[in-house]
Amino acid sequence: MDKRFSEMTKTELQAEIGKLHEKAQKAEQLGIINEVYVLKRKIVMAEAYLLDPADFKKGETYNIKDEQDVTFTIDYLKGTFAWGYKEGSNEPTAYPISLLVKQ
Repeated sequence: MDKRFSEMTKTELQAEIGKLHEKAQKAEQLGIINEVYVLKRKIVMAEAYLLDPADFKKGETYNIKDEQDVTFTIDYLKGTFAWGYKEGSNEPTAYPISLLVKQ
């Protein structure tokens, strides 16, 4: 049985991220786009476990990776997910902390 990301050490996470990158590259070469998206999301989740949630503070505003000019303000953290609001939205949204970039 595979380990969960939360059970892996930093070294194991880095190795898993490397494997996922290789799989994504192969899937892209084969034209399996759906698989590429799934693997990239797994990479984002694994990367979140390499970060310390304590470095992300309630009320702070971040940019979101790969989303142009979109800001996100943290309302609260739950594990490796930051819950909050995108600029101009009243709908709560959650992002893995690995997708947040300090402004």
